[in-house]
Amino acid sequence: MSKRDYYDVLGVEKNADDAALKSAFRKLAMQHHPDKNPGNKEAEAKFKELNEAYQVLSDPNKRAAYNQYGHRAFENGSGGSGQGPEFGDFMSDIFDQFFGQGGGGRQRAQGGRERGADMRFNLEITLEEAFQGKAASIRVPTAVTCDACTGTGAKPGTKPKQCSTCGGYGRVRASQGFFSIERTCPTCNGRGEIIEDPCKACNGAGRVMRDRTLSVNVPAGVEDGTRIRLAGEGEGGAKGGPAGDLYIFLSVKPHQIFQRDGSDLFCRVPISMTKAALGGEVEVVTLDGAKAVVKIPEGTQSAKQFRLRRKGMPVLRSSDVGDLYIQVQVETPQNLTRRQRELLAEFEKESSGETHPETAGFFDRMKGFFDGFGGTGAKNG
Repeated sequence: MSKRDYYDVLGVEKNADDAALKSAFRKLAMQHHPDKNPGNKEAEAKFKELNEAYQVLSDPNKRAAYNQYGHRAFENGSGGSGQGPEFGDFMSDIFDQFFGQGGGGRQRAQGGRERGADMRFNLEITLEEAFQGKAASIRVPTAVTCDACTGTGAKPGTKPKQCSTCGGYGRVRASQGFFSIERTCPTCNGRGEIIEDPCKACNGAGRVMRDRTLSVNVPAGVEDGTRIRLAGEGEGGAKGGPAGDLYIFLSVKPHQIFQRDGSDLFCRVPISMTKAALGGEVEVVTLDGAKAVVKIPEGTQSAKQFRLRRKGMPVLRSSDVGDLYIQVQVETPQNLTRRQRELLAEFEKESSGETHPETAGFFDRMKGFFDGFGGTGAKNG
């Protein structure tokens, strides 16, 4: 039976670069891996075919020979059946991902010490604290290195012994037909060592759970979602390894008066109808606790904004400061007395297009729109 073209096997073009070859092989190898398709002879044959194609095309010399002579270039046994170190490493990476190791087992076994995991802590602060900055004290439950055994997991005075199954490597190789698979050592679970007499303080884990109190400096100007990194304050490393990092994620509580947009603040201030019509002043309190007077011009309309420069939020790690925008909202009078109603009715009689230009202009436009239909809208309605 004739062999398929290696490029067709991998599903790539002849001019595919190394990255494209590697990506195509990784995807297909995971799909047709025998461990993922137990008892499927067709998948096993497909995997072998992929293996052979990639070994040839990933080697520049073999690929050049194949491009010129095709499969005849390897009819004398010089084809892609051998597994060099580079190819073996690549296959190991694939199997690491397939079995959920992600390469960590090898690093753990060879280095002996294992870095602790990074941790996350959510800290909620007020808008005032984000404005001023804050020195916060937090309590974090985390795994720290056991003091009794200094992280080895073995009883004080003893030491872990090298795993006889993997020879301290943490991983073992198993041949499976045409290829070999590297897996985490089942005896030591990838640690490369066996603890025969575990430490009583940590039960052999090398780490114990403990609450720690840490000080966090929250700088002025932080925003919702800001992340602060505390190096070495995460989970303690296994076997005396370095600790991970602690990441503080900040969330800012909604404020009852101010709304924030970047470094700017917005505040909605209700004013009376008479103050909007006659003009006047309103006094507002800024986020720093100071008072500011805003002058309201005569005839101010609802939603008009007034800017107070440099009364907003400080910009993180900068001398810049945002602005505070005061947006007035004209309040319609409610619960009127008889006399108030009489006064408003009298005012309405004295009103004209000059006192309500926006209203008059709108209805003029409405009339023009209606007249454009020849005045037929009402009849057809």
